[in-house]
Amino acid sequence: MVTEKDLEATLDNVRAHAAGPVAGVFGPSSVTWQIDREAVIFLGAGRALLLQLAHPWVAAAIAEHSKTFADPIGRFHRTFGIVFPMVFGSLDQALLSSRQLHRRHSMIVGEMPETVGPFPAGSRYCANDIPSLRWVHATLVETALMVHDLVLPPLSAEERDRYWSEARLYGALFGLTGDDLPADWSGFAAYTTAMAQSETLTVSPAAREIAAQIFSGARPWLRPPRWYRALAARMLPERLRAGFGLALDERDIRAADNALTWIRRVYPKLPDRLRYVGPYQEAQARLRGEPQPDWMTRCLNRAWIGRPQMDARR
Repeated sequence: MVTEKDLEATLDNVRAHAAGPVAGVFGPSSVTWQIDREAVIFLGAGRALLLQLAHPWVAAAIAEHSKTFADPIGRFHRTFGIVFPMVFGSLDQALLSSRQLHRRHSMIVGEMPETVGPFPAGSRYCANDIPSLRWVHATLVETALMVHDLVLPPLSAEERDRYWSEARLYGALFGLTGDDLPADWSGFAAYTTAMAQSETLTVSPAAREIAAQIFSGARPWLRPPRWYRALAARMLPERLRAGFGLALDERDIRAADNALTWIRRVYPKLPDRLRYVGPYQEAQARLRGEPQPDWMTRCLNRAWIGRPQMDARR
């Protein structure tokens, strides 16, 4: 388990390798900024969530401790309100978000209500457990790159290696050390492949219920469109797609293909102000020495993180 002392040790590593106090952990020349600034990355949110739910500990934690059903938009804002300051915030903002995430996770502990895969009923789970953190981190890193390469020109092998090197630093914000993560991209790809084939990922009844609630939803105005649900299902390994009961018929496949064709044609032509997420635009303004984001960036931030700027103290 990652203790508070463990986290502070990994944050020392973040400080030592960060781009700078103003640029933050990664900075404008990083591959991480190049990928995570793209609003289209949200296309992968469904896949990342399903992969996380496929881990029985994560599913149990969400079922017992999350307000996903009662407040799905609030959960969206809370999640991105932590993640985006880690990526695009100043160094102080990134470290603050890291500590907030650790404190939030420290309260998420419990026991498995039933046996799922290799996890027996009554076994303990904890959100700051290293294997769980490693898997959640992996789903975010892998999915972001997958969606980027699905819509935009794919990264080169060299850029992919740089991306994983930066992702290891991102992992340190979760409290993960260099020994907790694969050394290179090929090792990371081997890890995700092995996880997809292992019993560690077993879709529990709780995971299926959460997925059904999110993707079919009790509130029609929050229900993802057919093409989005189909795209999320298509990006899953077949075994997990079957576990979630996400069958794909010809209409689903056609809807996803048509949406991707349209997105690939239109998205690259969007103006930067619409194409790039608000926190990235706030970060660029900060680098220009502007003390406050402008009105449009503040509006975009409200959509992405539920507040006008990344500074959690404002």
